[in-house]
Amino acid sequence: MRAQHRQTRLAYTFFSPSAEEFSRSLDVDFRDYLPFDTAAAMGAALDALRPNALVFSKVDVWPELVRQAKRRSVPLGMISATLSAGSSRRGTLANLVLRDSYAALDAVGAVDEADAARLVQLGVRSNVISVTGDTRFDQVWQRAQVDESASPLLSRLAGERPTIVAGSTWPSDEAPLFGAFERARSGTPALRLIIAPHETTPEHLDAITRWATRARLTLARVDDANAAAADVVLVDRFGILGELYALADVAFVGGGFHDAGLHSVLEPAAFGAPVMFGPRHHRSRDAALLIEAGAALAVTDVEAAAAALTVWFTQPDRCREAGSRGKVLVERNRGAAERSLRLVERLLA
Repeated sequence: MRAQHRQTRLAYTFFSPSAEEFSRSLDVDFRDYLPFDTAAAMGAALDALRPNALVFSKVDVWPELVRQAKRRSVPLGMISATLSAGSSRRGTLANLVLRDSYAALDAVGAVDEADAARLVQLGVRSNVISVTGDTRFDQVWQRAQVDESASPLLSRLAGERPTIVAGSTWPSDEAPLFGAFERARSGTPALRLIIAPHETTPEHLDAITRWATRARLTLARVDDANAAAADVVLVDRFGILGELYALADVAFVGGGFHDAGLHSVLEPAAFGAPVMFGPRHHRSRDAALLIEAGAALAVTDVEAAAAALTVWFTQPDRCREAGSRGKVLVERNRGAAERSLRLVERLLA
């Protein structure tokens, strides 16, 4: 949008505190929290911004914001629209509260045909919905085109050692991961682990440090001068995990042993790394796609994880093949960003 429409002003709003840091990386003219969905607040926001189009992402809609925008004849859209089969939004109460909002949308780009059908059931008019795909494929592919030699972080950590990069892990993920890592090192003594836990509290980081000590593994923080030589590299700051996946021979994605749900599996797949995660992945469409493609494995315990790591690191051809399948999957699903842009252009027109 920015490249093709330089004169268009872009405003990015969010509600989750986790999006605040992300918003700073965006080339937008305005970024801030969306107010509570009250008549006065939404009226004031729309009067201040005076948008030519209002576009939601994923599936969240704000009923009062939609009503106020519709009253002002602001075209309404939704991109990367997705709704899981088990979503609570399909319940009776949510349907009563949100149905009119979904029916008010003027253009909707769904991730796939199944999402489109469920969104129509939610109230979206069938004549305004099309399948445009998931923009995350474009996002992770673009990120994966990083030049390792041009990245100070990657240049400092790069080496010949076979590497597992574990991202967004919880303690419940780390228990099977650590056990499997120790077992896999018996067949691959040079194996190292780069781990970026989901929470970087002192308690969490200390627990990982204590495990490394008990296992007689050398550990360094990611910014330490000797980090490249350590058996375990502990990432104690945010915002660099997507880049670190470039170093992965194998990726372990957290959340599969935790109730919070699985984190992004597309990021490591875009770098060509086979992906491993825990059994609680059923809400992740991406995980299902990677498993079907032979690019990922869901493991249930230490034994299963250790067996998979042993195969991948002692049979590198199989590891590369699995990683290649994931990368091909990501590349084949590119194009949603361009199709979503066309949808937004129609709204602006």
